[in-house]
Formats: sequence, C-alpha cells, structure tokens
Amino acid sequence: METNREHMRLEMESLSRNEEFARVVTAVFMSRLDPTLEEVDDVKTAVSEAVTNAVIHGYRGGQGTIYLELTADLEERILTVAVKDRGVGIADVKQAMEPMFTTDSEGERSGMGFSFMEAFMDQVEVESQPNHGTLVTMKKFIGR
Repeated sequence: METNREHMRLEMESLSRNEEFARVVTAVFMSRLDPTLEEVDDVKTAVSEAVTNAVIHGYRGGQGTIYLELTADLEERILTVAVKDRGVGIADVKQAMEPMFTTDSEGERSGMGFSFMEAFMDQVEVESQPNHGTLVTMKKFIGR
C-alpha cells in the first residue's frame, strides 16, 4: 500500500548529547522530501533548539524522556516535527517565547531558543502546562 505520508517516533533520554542524534535522525528522515541544504540546516537548528530546551528547561538537567515525532507529507512536501517532554512545563508560554527570556537562573543561556525555532521553521506552536511538560510542533514547507 503506497501512502503520501511517512511517520516515525523516537524516544531518547534527556541527555545533551542526544541533541546531535535528534538532528541527524531528522536530517536523514527529511531527505525523502528532497530538501535543499539550507532547508536541512534550518530544520536541524530548530530541532537542536527544541531538544536543548527539553533537556535544560523541561527536565532541568535531570533524567527524563524526550519524544521526537517526524511526519513527512510527500505530496505537499511538508515536514512536521514534534518534540515533547514531560518535564516541569511552562507557566506562561507567551512570555517564554519572547526573545531573551530564560528560566536559567545562572545566566548561561541566552533565551533565544523559541526565537531560533520561529526564524528557521515556517510554523511553530508551543503547548505546555506546569508539571505536565511541553510539546513543540514545527512545520517546514520544503521548496517554497
């Protein structure tokens, strides 16, 4: 049975080294949409930011699971990326998406993660609840 959509799911530990793994998996998966190198780099950057947010802010460097879901609509040439954690969540999503906002009390993070995701992807949606985690869903329209 031939389908115009392909889907994959990946669960990984909330370790910073898995950010690179998520980037590579996403790049390989999206290759079936015949993206440009620039499009691949854009998506890899956005995925990196989403996974890093889950590790640093969602789980605060502690243990947890990060869920990566990828869907390729082969006919419409749309890549959908969902990164989910079940960490501490975000009380005020609107505030968290403002440039330079960070929950990093030590000041080592710039607070630009969501801004980068919005800059490199065509659509970004964030759903979150305190103590229930965060879901970041991003879309990239390939070749448009």
